[in-house]
Amino acid sequence: MAKENRGAWEEDAVLLLNKGKRGFFRLIFGRTTVVILLLAAQFILLFIGFYHLRDYTYYGGSMLVGLVVALMVVNRKGNPAAKLTWIMLIMLFPIFAVPFYLFVNMEWGHRLTRARLEEIGKKTTGFLPERPEDMEALAEADPGAAGLASYLGRMGSHPAYRNSGAVYYPVGEKAFAAMLEALESAKDFIFMEYFIVEEGYMWGRVLSVLERKIKQGVEVRVLYDGTCALYKLPYQYPRKLEALGIQCQMYAPLRPLVSTHYNNRDHRKILVADGRCAFTGGINLADEYINRKTLHGHWKDVAVQITGEAVASFTLMFLQMWNVGETAEIEYRKYLAASAPVKAEGWIVPYGDSPFDDERVGEMTYIDILNRARRYVHIMTPYLIIDQEMATALTFAAKRGVDVKLIMPSHPDKKTVFAVSRSYYKELIEGGVQIYEYTPGFVHAKLFVSDGSAAVVGSINLDYRSLYLHFECAALMIHAPAVGAVEQDFQETLAKCREITLEDCRRDKLSRRMTGWLLRPVAPLM
Repeated sequence: MAKENRGAWEEDAVLLLNKGKRGFFRLIFGRTTVVILLLAAQFILLFIGFYHLRDYTYYGGSMLVGLVVALMVVNRKGNPAAKLTWIMLIMLFPIFAVPFYLFVNMEWGHRLTRARLEEIGKKTTGFLPERPEDMEALAEADPGAAGLASYLGRMGSHPAYRNSGAVYYPVGEKAFAAMLEALESAKDFIFMEYFIVEEGYMWGRVLSVLERKIKQGVEVRVLYDGTCALYKLPYQYPRKLEALGIQCQMYAPLRPLVSTHYNNRDHRKILVADGRCAFTGGINLADEYINRKTLHGHWKDVAVQITGEAVASFTLMFLQMWNVGETAEIEYRKYLAASAPVKAEGWIVPYGDSPFDDERVGEMTYIDILNRARRYVHIMTPYLIIDQEMATALTFAAKRGVDVKLIMPSHPDKKTVFAVSRSYYKELIEGGVQIYEYTPGFVHAKLFVSDGSAAVVGSINLDYRSLYLHFECAALMIHAPAVGAVEQDFQETLAKCREITLEDCRRDKLSRRMTGWLLRPVAPLM
């Protein structure tokens, strides 16, 4: 028996080695390397062009141009932190920063995407049911929460649903088991939208179910972010899925052309089965999210399963994003009609956030929760790169006597980002915010829970990219039983954390403090 087990282990090792070799050669000689080299070449050419501009100007003239562009930055609508970063760069390096700022803000890359999203938004206005009776009941039960729900309804056509339920999953493994069960039970359609899809155990299990469902006549659509083609999946992977009968798209696949369009990624995580249930949270389709692969210690992630009428909102979010890359008309109403009411307590508000609508839905939802909290706001986030508005909201809540706690990872996945995140610790702790780090490993969960009455679970990190640059989604749960489950999980996770003190901040590694100090001014551009 031992010999048989050893033989199986050796066979697995050979397969892993061969996979590693294929991955290495694909990395060196594949399309990814070509794209990276061509992008790098274009940046170098832009740099050279900007550098030679100094031959046609003089210092005073460049400073004058820099001042004019800096005034443009100040008067332009946008995030103050990003404005400060641009002004600093423009005044220090006008020859390089001015043309680069103009290039970025010409928005060559995403004007078409913006226009397409606006067109889709107009076509789908009114597709989700209006629930005045649900809003009236919410206004009577919780006027503050009703105000937030009203904001989400007006800004993104995201209704509040009463006839909907939510089940919270505190670890990726449990969420994955429920996702597989939902996929297995699908009879009509399956929609999947993920930031990361990577070949391995998790995606292999999902793919085997999808293949069987295709043979049973189930419609399957898979949408994933184009950055996966750099290091997760082959560029032609959609064709492989299409050969199996799965409709597949990459959002904004990277091509060898410099464009600001590539800065806005599809960071959402959505699974919809038959319009009957939907999943969202922090979990992508890769093995580390269910701890089948260890990268940074134990991977702490969460998800929520939504049932009932609220599923229609996730269905519509998926179809709107799908239609960005496809001009053929979709029968939206056919899929939306599949969501039926279920008996459940509370209200569910699924919502999305777009970088192209000039409305910071994700950040404003978090700030609203902080501003209305009376007893506590408990937060998990893998990253902490925030603007002054968010820092003020966090510390102001703490100064009002609200128990504000943040759980962060102790094992970072990105050391430079972790260094910048830690640079915020001191001012937040001095403002009364309590910060903890998860000692077993990495926290990838994105959640807010407050006063036992409201919780948000979704894909939205507390960092600039999530709050300003990416497509995101989440579920706001109000007076639903799942809110208690979120808070219970927070407390159980807190027991595995260590509190960070001001003394810890002072004793932090000098290299990490210097990295955070140097990079924080340009954090909005990271």
